[in-house]
Amino acid sequence: MANNTVKRQAQRAVAAGAVGAATIGALLLPAAPAAAQPVTIPGIGTFEVPNEIPIPADIPGIQLGIPPGQLPFMAPIKTVGEVALDAAMTKLGSPYVYGAAGPNAFDCSGLVKWSYQQAGLELPRTSGAQLNAGTPVSMEDLRPGDVVSFYGGGHSGMYAGDGNVIHASTSGTPVMIAPISSMPTAGARRF
Repeated sequence: MANNTVKRQAQRAVAAGAVGAATIGALLLPAAPAAAQPVTIPGIGTFEVPNEIPIPADIPGIQLGIPPGQLPFMAPIKTVGEVALDAAMTKLGSPYVYGAAGPNAFDCSGLVKWSYQQAGLELPRTSGAQLNAGTPVSMEDLRPGDVVSFYGGGHSGMYAGDGNVIHASTSGTPVMIAPISSMPTAGARRF
């Protein structure tokens, strides 16, 4: 009786494995010419087993000759805006100085210009010119690093996420993060 139970369990396992392999093959692999050899397991049965499993060419790393499972870790690629925002965040607490564009002191548009320079992109120097450059973006579609203009275009900052901007606000106040809602917006641009 125990021998029959073991035999049934083995048959179920082989059948489940065959069904699973066939299902995965049908979903993931392109159709290939049938090439299989029968394999007989004594007391269980005979099964068709493919000689080889084709690997689709669109798996990352295949074009580079890297075997699946051995792909190196790849960090996500940041946008220019995200790189500029990272640069601006390193200047939190830096002093506000009218007309300054870094690297140690900033006015509002100077911080934006300097941050984007660190990302390899030249932006206009003044807040008004920054509002008229780039691609307009709605306040609902802001992404980290987008330039946000305030007070009719007389002040600029960079969207820092979660409804906040990083900006150099005014004399006596260092570079800081503030809610967008704390100032009247004039528009936003993406570079």
